[in-house]
Amino acid sequence: MTAQEYGAPESVGHLQQRALIAAGIGLVLSLLALVRSPEQFFHSYLIAFLFILGLSLGSLGLLMLQHLTSGHWGIMIRRPLEAATRTLWLVAILFVPLVLGMKYIYGAWLDAPPSGEGALSSFQKTYLTPQNFVIRGVIYFAVWLLLMFALNRWSRRQDVDRDDRDLRRKFKMLSGPGIILYVFGIGFASIDWAMSLSPHWFSTIYGFIFVVGEVISSLCLVIAMLVLLAKTPPLSGIIQPRHLHDLGKLLLAFVMLWAYFSFSQLLIIWSGNQPEEISFYRTRLYGDWGIVAVLVLIFHFFTPFFLLLSANLKRKAGQLTSVAFLLVVMRLVDLFWTTRPSFPNAPAYPSWVDIAVPLALIGLWLAVFAWNLKAMPLLPLGDPKLAEAIEVHEF
Repeated sequence: MTAQEYGAPESVGHLQQRALIAAGIGLVLSLLALVRSPEQFFHSYLIAFLFILGLSLGSLGLLMLQHLTSGHWGIMIRRPLEAATRTLWLVAILFVPLVLGMKYIYGAWLDAPPSGEGALSSFQKTYLTPQNFVIRGVIYFAVWLLLMFALNRWSRRQDVDRDDRDLRRKFKMLSGPGIILYVFGIGFASIDWAMSLSPHWFSTIYGFIFVVGEVISSLCLVIAMLVLLAKTPPLSGIIQPRHLHDLGKLLLAFVMLWAYFSFSQLLIIWSGNQPEEISFYRTRLYGDWGIVAVLVLIFHFFTPFFLLLSANLKRKAGQLTSVAFLLVVMRLVDLFWTTRPSFPNAPAYPSWVDIAVPLALIGLWLAVFAWNLKAMPLLPLGDPKLAEAIEVHEF
């Protein structure tokens, strides 16, 4: 097997072109929104930024999990995962507008009174400052980019030197502590970038919900890409229903884990019934926001859960892709439901800005992702378990 034989097909180039067109349209509309209503623009920007951050970081987590387990499921999606992690430099750049728009997003703690009702605690006054916000953001991205750089560099070397056992050991040695750094990094980043929207509310499970949500969205992305790549050579004769079945089972597991963490957070806070804690759900479970909560419950958990219980569905590319697409859409809705009620008088329905800004950022992210995917062979040719992973043995 040679690298030329496993280059990206034309479908990847078509994806890149369409993504750039979508990004261009979204960018024009986003600039219009920025001029007309900067506040609305940055509220929408936060959702879009957190979504593409999840695509990159969820892929990083799955990539390290694959190196630890060496499962066949991970070998088939390893190159899409690596391509997704290499978009982290783009996400780091897109963090800059989030900093520039802090006054529109994080006014709850930036403009908090020094004392009395609504004042921050002494720890929050030290922790929640613009300078520390930026410093922590730089640290998060430095750690994530370092993990991404090392894993991708070693992967390129493995394609050239396929008998280097030291590389296999390096993958495992880095991925173990790397997953711990990944979880802690997202945990603290979710506090800074999302939970601090309501500085007087906190949850110890909040970061774990973000971790699992990001993994779900990235897993859905690579499932869709694998199905797209399987339609044409060179992977048309390699991707088998058993590979999709394994990915479907993994997706089901993470959907259940997301539901477990989300319900645990609700149950603990609701049973405690503390005024400063229950405010989060009191805002989001009543009125129009309650309708959005029901939609998230039905289409982010119940529908995909019962569909993914079917072994037959998990082996059918079209049906599994439909479930993945549903979960990607609901990830955006979940981020909307999680963040938007923190802003005063926020409506429970999206505006055109909530469509334009994600269109721009997601389109740009997909274009860079497709470009990255064309840079390396679609299969890790130096992986010692590749031959076993692509062996045909259907059940």
